[in-house]
Amino acid sequence: MYIKNLKLLNFRNYDILDIDFNSNVNIITGDNAQGKTNILESIYYCSLGKSHRTSKDKELIKWEKDEAYISLYVCKKRLDKKIEIKIFKGGKKGININSIKLKKISELFGIFNVVMFSPEDLKIVKDSPSYRRRFLDIELSRLNSNYYYNLVQYHKVLEQRNISLKNKSLIKSGIIEVYDNQLSKLGAYLIKQRDGYLRDLNKKGKLIHRDITDKKEDIEFQYLTSVKNVSKASEELQDEFEKNRQKDIEKGNTSVGPHRDDFSIKINGIDTRSFGSQGQQRTAILTIKFASIEIIKSITEEAPVLLLDDVLSELDIKRQQYILNALDGIQTLITCTGIGDIKSYIKKDFKIFEISNGELV
Repeated sequence: MYIKNLKLLNFRNYDILDIDFNSNVNIITGDNAQGKTNILESIYYCSLGKSHRTSKDKELIKWEKDEAYISLYVCKKRLDKKIEIKIFKGGKKGININSIKLKKISELFGIFNVVMFSPEDLKIVKDSPSYRRRFLDIELSRLNSNYYYNLVQYHKVLEQRNISLKNKSLIKSGIIEVYDNQLSKLGAYLIKQRDGYLRDLNKKGKLIHRDITDKKEDIEFQYLTSVKNVSKASEELQDEFEKNRQKDIEKGNTSVGPHRDDFSIKINGIDTRSFGSQGQQRTAILTIKFASIEIIKSITEEAPVLLLDDVLSELDIKRQQYILNALDGIQTLITCTGIGDIKSYIKKDFKIFEISNGELV
């Protein structure tokens, strides 16, 4: 799978952009704040219907314009896809695949897969559990439409339960017990899927990490949940909701469940978040991203497109070389302020694009 063409109208700082990509490696260069990342953002948007930088779609529309337009032509093994997205100032958007309008956002998932690697991804290792849950939810949603459906339903029921916890009449009505039953079933599905994904991440990631570190380091991912036996997750969650009900009523929110879960990243048995060096944390993210590529390939039988947003400058020479030597068979878009020694490490043909003030020069 690879991107053949991208067109933008009134997207971020672009009035208009029409760009044909190489099926192998594409280097997008230019000074800072010229619009390089905006190109990758538009491509990412075509994969998930959302930006990796903002939750407000109106920020994607060029200043003083009413709508933005993205067109992405993707070549695939079986059937090429033309993804067209209109983003309106009022917050709505319309998505067409090969001129057929999608009824819901989840229909977009899996049509075009990308793996994005940007400096902000360090938050997966360094910051709060919400970043790690978000990573799992995005990866699983793009690979399994049932996961996304159950995730949405879980959060709807969770919101209703939290509202009921603050209302004395609803507490007495017994509705919370109904929500507990629903949450335990939905939550069990999410937990089992997340646990399975992390098992796959371990299998793929261990080999990749040992390769990157010359077999000096071992990495391990472990799902952290209140459920002790994943195969009995529904029953255990039901017990947990009941056991914590009074505490939840006092605090007005639900204290257990997959919305509270996390996963650990350990290198040589040491927690990377608390005790890992900056180099180890970056290597952990590198491992996660390349393991994600392998998981997507094994499930879809196609490599995703790899987006590298100004990350090479953050890595040492050895890790830069690993990335650039691992690009065989994967279309890659790289943004950077200067190409430096990049060309000498790329084994296949490539294109270089220069961006200046929202224009391809």
